[in-house]
Amino acid sequence: MKIVLQHLTKRFPARSRKSRGEVTAVNDFDFEIPDGKLVGLLGPSGCGKSTTLNLICGLLAPTEGKIFFGDDDVTKLAPENRGVGLVFQNYALYPHLTVQKNITFPLENLKGAQKLSKEEMKERAYKVAKLVQIEELMDRRPKELSGGQQQRVAIARALVKMPRVLLLDEPLSNLDARLRLKTREEIRRIQQETQITTVFVTHDQDEAMSISDLIVVMKDGIIQQIGAPQEVYDNPSNLFVAKFLGTPPINVFSGNIRDSRLYIGDEAVLKTPGITAGEVLVGIRPEGFLLSENGALSCALTRLEVMGRDVSVISTNPACENGTLRAIINAEKTPSFSAGTVHFSLKPKKVFLFRKETGERIECNPIPLAEV
Repeated sequence: MKIVLQHLTKRFPARSRKSRGEVTAVNDFDFEIPDGKLVGLLGPSGCGKSTTLNLICGLLAPTEGKIFFGDDDVTKLAPENRGVGLVFQNYALYPHLTVQKNITFPLENLKGAQKLSKEEMKERAYKVAKLVQIEELMDRRPKELSGGQQQRVAIARALVKMPRVLLLDEPLSNLDARLRLKTREEIRRIQQETQITTVFVTHDQDEAMSISDLIVVMKDGIIQQIGAPQEVYDNPSNLFVAKFLGTPPINVFSGNIRDSRLYIGDEAVLKTPGITAGEVLVGIRPEGFLLSENGALSCALTRLEVMGRDVSVISTNPACENGTLRAIINAEKTPSFSAGTVHFSLKPKKVFLFRKETGERIECNPIPLAEV
């Protein structure tokens, strides 16, 4: 079931009498979510991603725009008639009911031709419980379950209605790091097995990038970029997207283009043919540095952080936005020194140029200085 959002806008009244004007939470959101795909809505707190989810499920009515499920206009349809399954951050399980009862609860309100017998409800509950791998826990109550198990119950309860669309609102926020990793893998497995069109809201870019077919990066209610996770990471449309995606985050420098060369400080680091001279912002991914005795970029080494397979070289450069930059290198190439000056060559594909005034990306294909 594809979801089509046409110029979706949501405005709320001013928060107080002193504040004039409405607050725009979602601004002209225009996007088609393909049938059977998992799409991640990604952005910082307050960017409008949860509001967008609530518009899709019908908990909020749009100020402007329309919502289609397939060819059906559901903009004014009540939430219970949209055929959506919703999983919240806090699970929202009934503590006095067993797992089985929690899962079948949505089925008990079905009426008319959709009404099911107790045996049919039990059969459907066990089917989804097996899918999320909790079939052995059906007689337990929520307090007897771990956080990950409770989350699986919440997902099973959403799936038992056989929804046309599955909506997940920050579903992993309450889990510890290891359990989050396992549960997000399970969510991806379940989505791929059921082929239900799924919208996954998160502020954690690792979660969104690891399981999504497409990600939508949002800021202040406005779409910044849409694309496959790796494509967005490799080709950010602006400085906000470049900064938001990536762990550790991208290193940002003040730069200058002159004589078809990119300068960071007084050092020419790359050739930039065809780029107009002037001040720019330079984004370099942590993996975009190469330790080299003849490297063009000089930095003052602060410390090394050994992370197992990788080593983070922490150093400083006056042109770096935060003063300190982080370069990731293979642990097999760990330098033997712990102080002094380090020199880096740069991987051109990991270097991005942005306009200093707007943060918009400058299309460029940098070339190493050694190449003609």
